[in-house]
Amino acid sequence: MGVEQNAGAAPTAPLPAARPVPPGATFGVEEEFHLVDPVTYRLTPSPALAKAVLARESGRHLHAEITTTQLEAVTGINHTLSGLRAELVTTRAEAAGAAARAGVRILAASTHPFDSWQQQDITPAPRYEAMVDRWAGLALQQDICGCHVHVGVPDLETAVAVMDRARPYLAVLLAMTGSSPFHDGMDTGHDSYRTMWWSRWPTTGPPEYFGSAERFHEVVAGLVTSGVVADGSHLYWDLRPSYHLPTLEFRLADVCTEVDDVVLHAALARSLVRVLAARAEQGVACPQVRPELLRAARWRAARHGLDGQLFDVLGRELVPARVAVRRLMTELQDDLRDRDEWSVVVELVERLFERGTSASRQRRTWRRTGDWREVAARIVREGTALEN
Repeated sequence: MGVEQNAGAAPTAPLPAARPVPPGATFGVEEEFHLVDPVTYRLTPSPALAKAVLARESGRHLHAEITTTQLEAVTGINHTLSGLRAELVTTRAEAAGAAARAGVRILAASTHPFDSWQQQDITPAPRYEAMVDRWAGLALQQDICGCHVHVGVPDLETAVAVMDRARPYLAVLLAMTGSSPFHDGMDTGHDSYRTMWWSRWPTTGPPEYFGSAERFHEVVAGLVTSGVVADGSHLYWDLRPSYHLPTLEFRLADVCTEVDDVVLHAALARSLVRVLAARAEQGVACPQVRPELLRAARWRAARHGLDGQLFDVLGRELVPARVAVRRLMTELQDDLRDRDEWSVVVELVERLFERGTSASRQRRTWRRTGDWREVAARIVREGTALEN
């Protein structure tokens, strides 16, 4: 959640306003990792690493996070799935290397299986100290990590139009990324307990319908006046216009333990932006979905992942999760084929179906071993088994 101070997904300059790119032409990813001891796999604060990252001494892709037990890796601007995957391998390797030099390892999951926020220390930086002052215990207990995808859009009007239309699809994207079944050494019964923990904050969850950039500005101004946020960088909705970049930022996903699952999530998010921007341009009506139903769909996705039924808010029915994924794929098929991405995305989906989400794999390890350390060790191995 600390990336906003660093101007979004890319360490390079934003795309110039004079030459706006088509919706979905570019994208980038931010990944947050826990830092753990290489032997015990317990959460391990690394103030020295945090200090080095804040001073920009540990790698150009790395940023500090709200606690010294976390580290963020940020890609630059990408145009292709293969380019994004190669850069994710690079940024993870950079994060793993910096962590190793500090005597720790990175754990690519949204929650640590058995440790808690009580093992954390707040990173000593003005932004994070201000967050604790504003949100008190919510900020102190921020022991979750996320994966954020920035997709390029030409202007705020496009960002808002796509955001309004994307709301019914967010639960399916969430269900494909669950990596937080355990929290404080217990099985929460959720694939993404991060989603539940995060829901305690006043500016999280699916955004409501806006209808225009003007209305978006009005709402943000009201939130600032209320004191709940300092500025637009503290909007933690599942989907939001970036505060600094010409992008729409998908913030709903758990950290994907496997790099392939990050690529899949980013590919679907970008395709969704392209498809929905085209519908907005064509004047296709935006579905008016009640926020209560969106929250219900979000909860089912967090609870069951790919192993149960999801709530289709447009059809008002429960459907098997894999059917919901295939329905989304059908909506995006023409777009993905036009960009020569269809076969790659299909392969990544089938691979995910075969091995299950990170949450499912973590549970299998726990049932087999009954050893929390083995669960954490497997996450570390999977998250750092990097190949180009």
